[in-house]
Order: sequence, then C-alpha cells, then structure tokens
Amino acid sequence: MATRWDPVQEMDRLFASMLTTNRDAAPMPMDLVREGDHYVLALDLPGADPGTIDVSVEDRSLTIRAERTARSGEADWLVRERPSGTFARQLTLGRGLALDRISASYADGVLSLTIPVSEQARPRRIEVSHSSPATQIATGETVEHEAGTS
Repeated sequence: MATRWDPVQEMDRLFASMLTTNRDAAPMPMDLVREGDHYVLALDLPGADPGTIDVSVEDRSLTIRAERTARSGEADWLVRERPSGTFARQLTLGRGLALDRISASYADGVLSLTIPVSEQARPRRIEVSHSSPATQIATGETVEHEAGTS
C-alpha cells in the first residue's frame, strides 16, 4: 500500500513548492496506519466544503480532491496563512488491496479512508499435515508402518 520515503523526491517537491505561486495543489497532510486487515488513511482538510470532496480510484491510483472557498467580500487582509482553492493528492496503491471496498467519511475536518486488504493478500496460517512412523515389535523384528494403519 504505502511507498517508501525518497529523500531526493522530497527535496524536488520542496524546491518546486518554493518556486511556484500556484495554489491549485495545496498540501493535504496525511497519516497512514495498518489496523489488522485494513489500512486507514487520514487526510487533514479543515474548512473544506464536504460537497466538494471527491475520492476516486482508477487502476491502482487513488485521487483525492477537495476545495476550500476563499472568503468573499471586501476585506483588508492583515494575515492570510490559510490556503484556499483546490486541494489534490494522488497515491499509487500497492497490490493486494480490495479497491472495490474502500469506504470514506469526513468529520471534524479530517477525511478518513478505510482500505481493506484483499482476502488473497491477508496473512494466514497454513496447517502442515504430517504422519509419524509407528514402531511395532512382532516376533523379534521391527516393522514400521504409517500411523492409523494396522
């Protein structure tokens, strides 16, 4: 499901964010945890209009979009640190996930996605069958045979 952190890619992203003034791709901080047989992805979207949240899966790409509307009306901004506009994040999902059973909920500014692990990818215990040779003494000689047979 999750990809490893790449410091070179992270530096490229950091430099690109410093050089651009485009707010169309505002950051969406996220947490990802595995809880048993599913993953939980939590994305911070404070102030996002729930009607604008769009979650889609195509092939193995998960795309999340949301909008925070800018304050309308005449105002003299003193401080403006909260970005507005479109927030977007795209993740490449690994194999072994039940993409058709992803569920999503939005509460208190946090979008939570539950991504189940598919039945085929779940860890399971495999029973090992074995038979132990039984030793039988008959008229002075040893005869081995399978357990459960006479």
